[in-house]
Amino acid sequence: MEFVLFLPQMRLSFDDLVARARAAEAAGFTGITGMDHLAPPMAEDKPMYEAMIANTWLAANTETLKIGSLVLCDSFRHPAVLARQAVSIDHASGGRFELGIGWGSLPSELTTFGVGSAEPADRVARLRETLEVLQALWSGEVVEYQGAFHELQGVQQVPGPLDRIPIVIGGVGRKTLALVRDFADWWNLEVRFIDRVDELRSQVGSARISIQKSVAFVGAGQDRDEIEQLARRRFRGTRPLVGSSAELVDYFGGLADSGVERVYTWFTDFARPETLEEFGETVIGELD
Repeated sequence: MEFVLFLPQMRLSFDDLVARARAAEAAGFTGITGMDHLAPPMAEDKPMYEAMIANTWLAANTETLKIGSLVLCDSFRHPAVLARQAVSIDHASGGRFELGIGWGSLPSELTTFGVGSAEPADRVARLRETLEVLQALWSGEVVEYQGAFHELQGVQQVPGPLDRIPIVIGGVGRKTLALVRDFADWWNLEVRFIDRVDELRSQVGSARISIQKSVAFVGAGQDRDEIEQLARRRFRGTRPLVGSSAELVDYFGGLADSGVERVYTWFTDFARPETLEEFGETVIGELD
């Protein structure tokens, strides 16, 4: 099992983000991902950086971490722009960029900013077209494309990716699962659907399984109740996993037995470097 640090690029300076990325790299995490919004959800007055700029900066300041977002919102970018951005970070990082992409988790955000349609049918159809366009542009061939949302006339993009840029798509809806099957390297499954893995696995082709989980890590000598209360205040409406090293090893080991190969770990203390160090030693090290 591999662990990727999920670290939304909000309420933290670029220096903070880099410090945490480097701590994650030293601790044995294989990657780092942020979020993609035009305003921070439920915290619209808090500072936040743009996703692809943050990805570029983190790629420039790390050596081995895979870099990406969980996930980019399709409606925010034309696929020709996204294709160029992705390849640029891919080359600059030596092949460490991964493209997590979805059709938008907050329809109200699309309406507020006037970005595309908020209708689910439109958004999932647009994402399929975007993935088709990306695939075509990354081939290096001249592209003619006529769709309901995108039209390209005799265009070509070079260079192409160094190798294949991995694609991450999450969800369990019928149309989303079809996108995973047709385009994705990773299928990101909500933890609440983990008991449906065996039922759904046949619908996602060869995509590998990942999950995202918020974690309130109880380190050595720390007060469990205090950590749990802080997590509940910061993560209202969610159920973070509260646990010591041994408890987390058991939990993630069980996920591995279910076929999960990657965990996007969202720490409720905003991923303090000392938390990442101890998690790496006592959890990642035990599950290697």
